[in-house]
Amino acid sequence: MQTLRQTYALAAVIGLVLIGNVGLAFDDEGVQWWPSTEVSTGLTKNWKVTFEQMLRLGDDGGNLYHEYSDLAFTYSGLAEWLDVGAGFRLIYEKDSKDVWKRENRPRLDVTLKGKLFDCSVSSRSRFEFRDLTDKDDVWWYRNKFALKLPFELTELKLKPYIADEIFITLTDDEIDRNRAYLGVIWPLCKGLDADIYYMWQASKSIEEWKDIYVIGTGLKFRF
Repeated sequence: MQTLRQTYALAAVIGLVLIGNVGLAFDDEGVQWWPSTEVSTGLTKNWKVTFEQMLRLGDDGGNLYHEYSDLAFTYSGLAEWLDVGAGFRLIYEKDSKDVWKRENRPRLDVTLKGKLFDCSVSSRSRFEFRDLTDKDDVWWYRNKFALKLPFELTELKLKPYIADEIFITLTDDEIDRNRAYLGVIWPLCKGLDADIYYMWQASKSIEEWKDIYVIGTGLKFRF
């Protein structure tokens, strides 16, 4: 068991080094900080509602350029390995002229859940309609695969995880964004966890791919 834990820990360290090297090698936007707060509660045995707010600060955390509020409902009564849900995200983001633009983004989610070598795994498929202010509306498909390692780190009981998410614009069937995550869930007290992660994001622009790396900090309240 100890050998298995050491193997997982080594894999996590290697992943951190690789992601860090990629992020540092393609530093187009500087370090960003994405703080968020999430509140979720059960409505019935199988229904859950979640509300989240996030800020995105670029230029080493000194420039607020994006914020959103998100409301979602999730149903888990179909099968133990399946969640389905729907949500709506209201987004405000600065354009190149520092003018705030609004985006409405309704969506559908389908999440498959299971176990792989004692690790909890999930694959979330998300279909989003992007109602943009001054551009053509588009459909986005996003798939996020996450793997939670089956051990805890330090006396703080940090629970490590890795994840990867791809974004596809369905009108042209092209991958235009990818995010790779390495993080930990820190249980602060009953009903409250902290999510701390490092994320590398590659986004396709008109002529090239642009890369940023992000420190994310989230508080997750459960009632």
